[in-house]
Amino acid sequence: MAAQLRQRGHEVRGASRKGPVTFDWNDENTWEQVLEGAGAAYLVDSQLPGAAESMRSFGKLAVACGVERLVLLSARDWVVPQGEEKLPCERAVRESGARWTILKPSWFFQNFSEDPFIAGQVQGGEIVMSAGGGVEPFIDADDIAEVAVAALTEEGHGGQSYELSGPRLLSLDDVADEIARATGRAIAYRPLPPDEFTAHAVRQGVPEEFAGLLNMLYGWIAENRFATVADGVQRVLGREPRDFGDYARTVAASGVWGGGGGVERR
Repeated sequence: MAAQLRQRGHEVRGASRKGPVTFDWNDENTWEQVLEGAGAAYLVDSQLPGAAESMRSFGKLAVACGVERLVLLSARDWVVPQGEEKLPCERAVRESGARWTILKPSWFFQNFSEDPFIAGQVQGGEIVMSAGGGVEPFIDADDIAEVAVAALTEEGHGGQSYELSGPRLLSLDDVADEIARATGRAIAYRPLPPDEFTAHAVRQGVPEEFAGLLNMLYGWIAENRFATVADGVQRVLGREPRDFGDYARTVAASGVWGGGGGVERR
């Protein structure tokens, strides 16, 4: 996203705990320096305790510092216990006083090439998840970035919440088949029950607590919780989102997954 903004001639200030510009959600003394002179800010939702309160304070400070637009990368809604608010960081941004835009994407394509655990499975020829036979409208993170750039720099996106997805629903079998075709390698999907997946993941060096989180996320795919193709990319960019097959061919050509790339599997 930063590269896209710079290509359009915008000055970009990236900020993180370890970057050149220091920013820490837990240290309000680092906030004002990243906001100085900024006209728009891109934020990422968090479900950690206290995140909504920090987001609310940051949003108010941003407006006081002259920031006019806030774009929040959030997530699709999910069921929460009765009496609890869904995605409270969204409310904090909506009530900030800035022109806000909320992006709610599906699973990223890039999980299969950039997440060490999942990419390692692809390299080994077997994708192991507790996602059953469910489907998901996976999306290219580059499409999300392009939508974010539009929301940060163009008119007409204030007060909008965009559901973002790829162009079609894919099962994990479909994903494995697409990667197999792109790499010319045999790639299979092996679904496991949640308890067996936890044991498998722990054997691969995944902390048990994180394996539990993966079970929750994979379980949503298994139950088709978000099995709907959205039109947010089309609404913002005026084009279709990138297809998983195109992404798979690009990654295969880079050699990330091994194999020759571009070979049709028979």
